Amino acid sequence: MDLLQLKYFQTVARHEHMTRAAEELTIAQPSLSKMIAHLEKELGVPLFDRHGRQIRLNKFGQTFLRKVERAFFELEEGKRQIHDMAGLEHGQISIATVNVNLLADILTSFCSLYPDISFRLYQQPNLTMLDQLEHGEIDLCLASPPIQEPRINWISLMTEEIFLVVPHKHRLASQSSVRLSEVADEAFVNLKPGYGLRDITDQYCKQAGFVPKIIFEGDEPAAIRGLVRAGLALTFTSAVSWQKILQQPDPSISILRIEEPRCERTIGLAWSKERYLSTAVREFRQFIIDYFASNGS
Repeated sequence: MDLLQLKYFQTVARHEHMTRAAEELTIAQPSLSKMIAHLEKELGVPLFDRHGRQIRLNKFGQTFLRKVERAFFELEEGKRQIHDMAGLEHGQISIATVNVNLLADILTSFCSLYPDISFRLYQQPNLTMLDQLEHGEIDLCLASPPIQEPRINWISLMTEEIFLVVPHKHRLASQSSVRLSEVADEAFVNLKPGYGLRDITDQYCKQAGFVPKIIFEGDEPAAIRGLVRAGLALTFTSAVSWQKILQQPDPSISILRIEEPRCERTIGLAWSKERYLSTAVREFRQFIIDYFASNGS
């Protein structure tokens, strides 16, 4: 039994499909099947129930998978701790965020102090970020609404207002503010369900007495604003995104404050209680906290 064999088993267990696992691993499917069969023979039990071409992880496989994942977790933690011995000179940080605009100025300032630290950035739905935290795929995440899980640490950083974005020829475009109920019959474009801004604006629409009529949902804010510019629908934007838009004024849209209900969201920083955080991650975590303490408003 070796690490490669265990990695192959982990991939097959995740897909529960031999062909898809083989494609991900870039090996021939018969070779992968033989390796799994050899592992089962070594363990003395089947790890999968087979029904024709379908395979399902059985109780033996589920138990073994938990141990395998724990073993890989410990190995990864050991590698990170070894790398951490080099201090801040060669660190790597993985972070997911609800809005990449939140990180732009922070990364610029931090990288000027620590130019050799590298970053991997993700913009993901909340559930994906939580899953990435728990599996050690990311070190930190900026999320909204607050993550309330026993294995996750959370600290609130800021509360930002949410605005309504309308095409410049819209009947309300000349106003500075609007009640959300005034657009109950309008078409909307928005992020996909699972993104914090989508979920919270759906709640605010419900509070205003309607379910938004969504004609398009995606994961690219720029594409969503493009549909608003074309006059097809309305959308929402956060205060941070609004500030970025103001830096490059767009005459094709108008941004309105929502009077009723008061629309806002709290953004915070989250990290795993169970995962080792390197010196670079700890330094960056504190840098984010200090930055918002000084500039969050």
